[in-house]
Amino acid sequence: MPLSWNEIRKRAIAFSHDWADAHYEKGETQSFYNDFFHVFGIRRRAVAVYEEKVKKLNNKYGFIDLFWPGRILVEQKSAGRDLQKAKEQATDYFVSLSPDEQPRYILLSDFQNFELLDLVDHSEHRFELKDLHENVGLFGFIAGYEQQKYEDQDPVNIKASELMSKLHRQLEES
Repeated sequence: MPLSWNEIRKRAIAFSHDWADAHYEKGETQSFYNDFFHVFGIRRRAVAVYEEKVKKLNNKYGFIDLFWPGRILVEQKSAGRDLQKAKEQATDYFVSLSPDEQPRYILLSDFQNFELLDLVDHSEHRFELKDLHENVGLFGFIAGYEQQKYEDQDPVNIKASELMSKLHRQLEES
């Protein structure tokens, strides 16, 4: 059973405080993401791996910092580093994956800043570590929550249902 949103927000605040001074990619990434997944009540080892080897389109190999096949690809940088380069690197990895491994989300981070890219609805969300608790809903998929997207009804469907309702009333009256 997933954690409640209140518990997730509480853990996100604690996580933000604990990692407020994180900055070194090579030394802190794995501990950072183990704790990040704990915010959502998930053991990272149960779902994702570090340093997934990927043969890129140029026939060279690269390593995805954190990878949950079909869900999320994370490219981590040291604090203050260019996240645009991280995005290019993540995109290079993404196109090299098989279709069933390609994730819906790409997360870019330098510990203090996050960019979450949703590759299905083409949205991008940017926020700072200190604001994680306000953005935890973006990561509901980690906790086991599925996002529901509701679209407006096609006007033709609305008109058809109105006509069916009118027909039904007329049949009842007769």
